Amino acid sequence: MNALNRKLFRDVWRLRGQGLAIALVVASGVAVLVLSLSTMEALRETMDAYYDRYRFAHVFAGVKRAPERLADRIAAIPGVQSVETRVVEFSVLDVPGFDEPVTGSLVSIPEDDGPHLNRLVLRSGRLVRQGKSDEVVLNEPFAEAHGLQLGDTLDAIINGTKRSLRVVGTALSPEHIYVLGPGALMPDKKRYGILWMGQDALAGAYDLEGAFNDVVLTLMRGAEPQDVIDRLDTLLDRYGGVGAIARKNQISNWFLTNEMQQMRTMATVLPSIFLTIAAFLTNMVLSRLIATERSEIGLMKAFGYGTFAIGWHYLKMVMIIAGLGILIGWLFGAWLGRFNTQTYAEIYRFPFLLYRPSPMAFMISGLVSLSSAMLGALIAVRAAINLPPAEAMRPPAPPLYRNRGLLATGFGGWFDQSTRMILRQMVRWPGRSLVTIIGIATTVSVMIMTLQWLDSIDALEVTQFQDAQRQTLMVSLTDAKSEDARFAFKHMPGVLAVEPARGVTVRFTSGLRTHRGSIEGVLPTARLQVVFDTSGRVIAVPDDGLVLSSVLAAKLEVGRGDSVTVKVLEGRRPELTLPVVDIFDTYIGTPAYMHLDALNRHLREPPSLQTVSLFADENDLPSLFAELKENPSVAGVVLRQAAIDMFNETLGQTVLIFVWIFIGFACTLAIGIVYNGARIALSERGRELATLRVLGFGTTDITYILLGEVAILTLIGLPLGCLLGTGLCWVMNTAFATELFRVPLVIEASTYGFSVVFSVVATVISAALVQRRLSRLDLIAVLKTRE
Repeated sequence: MNALNRKLFRDVWRLRGQGLAIALVVASGVAVLVLSLSTMEALRETMDAYYDRYRFAHVFAGVKRAPERLADRIAAIPGVQSVETRVVEFSVLDVPGFDEPVTGSLVSIPEDDGPHLNRLVLRSGRLVRQGKSDEVVLNEPFAEAHGLQLGDTLDAIINGTKRSLRVVGTALSPEHIYVLGPGALMPDKKRYGILWMGQDALAGAYDLEGAFNDVVLTLMRGAEPQDVIDRLDTLLDRYGGVGAIARKNQISNWFLTNEMQQMRTMATVLPSIFLTIAAFLTNMVLSRLIATERSEIGLMKAFGYGTFAIGWHYLKMVMIIAGLGILIGWLFGAWLGRFNTQTYAEIYRFPFLLYRPSPMAFMISGLVSLSSAMLGALIAVRAAINLPPAEAMRPPAPPLYRNRGLLATGFGGWFDQSTRMILRQMVRWPGRSLVTIIGIATTVSVMIMTLQWLDSIDALEVTQFQDAQRQTLMVSLTDAKSEDARFAFKHMPGVLAVEPARGVTVRFTSGLRTHRGSIEGVLPTARLQVVFDTSGRVIAVPDDGLVLSSVLAAKLEVGRGDSVTVKVLEGRRPELTLPVVDIFDTYIGTPAYMHLDALNRHLREPPSLQTVSLFADENDLPSLFAELKENPSVAGVVLRQAAIDMFNETLGQTVLIFVWIFIGFACTLAIGIVYNGARIALSERGRELATLRVLGFGTTDITYILLGEVAILTLIGLPLGCLLGTGLCWVMNTAFATELFRVPLVIEASTYGFSVVFSVVATVISAALVQRRLSRLDLIAVLKTRE
């Protein structure tokens, strides 16, 4: 081992505390990158394998009633590989031991061998058999939530008739990874389930023998889904088709791909923050280390070491520190990635999990991290290798001591001698002070960004479930009913108020832009489920025209006063041209509203409704539930409180995990920045502080001189960090916005307060570590040090 390498290892050991702090910051960035990339890879690989093995369809289409012979014509569409027709209906279930009405989706499957597309992953029991009209296979999460075992029974209202169904199996399906009931925002495995019944049994129950009301297709490789969809819609139009959709818009797949999009965003934005700070810390430590080793550099050059050898010596130090951080980040990131992927697998209920992080995730994270650390070191190394030997061996010219700024005025006399020393140090080295301030501000901003997610979720819950929804429950009907249904619900037990609504599936068109969605018809006097703008105003729908969400308006590139072409995809399927009367902001989805009477008029139908919002006395809910379970016109029930509970439970499984992870990273960041700053200051000022001790200053005095500067810089950095954190939150909220969710930019005062307190505590811990070293300062050894 040559002399430079021995010096390298001595330096690394001497700077082990500072090096470890930098390594942990690097590890945080690497861990976030590995976590995001490996989770995204695992979800994508698991999803693709699941879809492929169990033949998840590429195109889905609903229809009112179509004859089975139409399947041959569908199969003849160019690009179609295989076709499977089925019957799909909603039903209200009565589950033993559960008082609330449960919504069930009844899906037909061929008896004995099951579906050929969207195949079932049988988890227990068997499939339904020919001639057994009472047998069903349940989706596994629903069965587990209610403790239903093979052989148990539950009641269902099927086409107006109450029937008892026997459980013969449990299964999973690639079509129902994210099991979302009608009108729901979050999966609720207790109140919504999938029931697979025999084809003959379900078709017979709904008078669909020799017919179907739903069809799924797989396509040949290279086939364009939209071309197939256009031809399929043409075939189904005369039979009441409601518009085919591609796999990318299928509700379960859509939620899953949105989640992966947010993972991709996190893999881009968050590691950049930590790795930028790692580069900043590396530069800060190395530049000040080189300044203290100025004479050693001169000696090395005098002994014949070249510019490259000296530069490579210091770069190797950075590589060792960064390499340690990368290794820690790889291990911790891989563990977090597996943990996170398992969490998602439990939420989405994959039948298997493929967590095989590719070398690419580790290579990318290692290369990016090492590059950022080396970039931070290059400026400092360049300064070292450019020093001529004779100049390097001389101590640097001492700074010019004179009063400046506040200290030059009469106010300078207000401060004691120790405080003036602190202020002079800050004034003489403004660059170093600014670096420390920015570092502390960054710590505060990362904490604010992390905790802001909790504030945003609370605000989202309040807006969605308190301001916009005020009903006790919402009831979906099997089909559109007359106004008489409204009065029938009003006379049910405990019902205090009833509000009707109706939704229709449509295709919006504006120029070359299209969007498949729905229009919700509501009354301007609605009070239970209102059109609520995030600014706090309730919007009364106009007599005619549309009220669009801002995201939908932006997608269609329309504003107030513009017109939109609306193709209704059900009933008489009219094509309308409607004006955009108002635009509002919402956090969830891309809704569109209009007056209920105007909607019925445009559909050329008498006053009709398809959902009712009920406000009911909680004491009468058991009686109301019992009556709803027996009502043949009810297709599904969504309870507002249950939706709130599931919202909190689902987000608690994901967001809270990330919050705690990033709180840990922010703690690492805070201690790394403050400890490094104070520790380097101690190295630079050790002789000065030892001299003060000899002159009679006590340990408390020199501790105040050294750490008082850190305290002042921290106080300056805190408000700057609050401002920086607000900007960082805006960047993150903008980056994470999708059609499905927009997280509100809400930062509570308590978030600022906790972030500030947290940063102060981290500063105190770091200062305590440095003070412990200061109290052990060897005065004789330090004073013998040659200037």
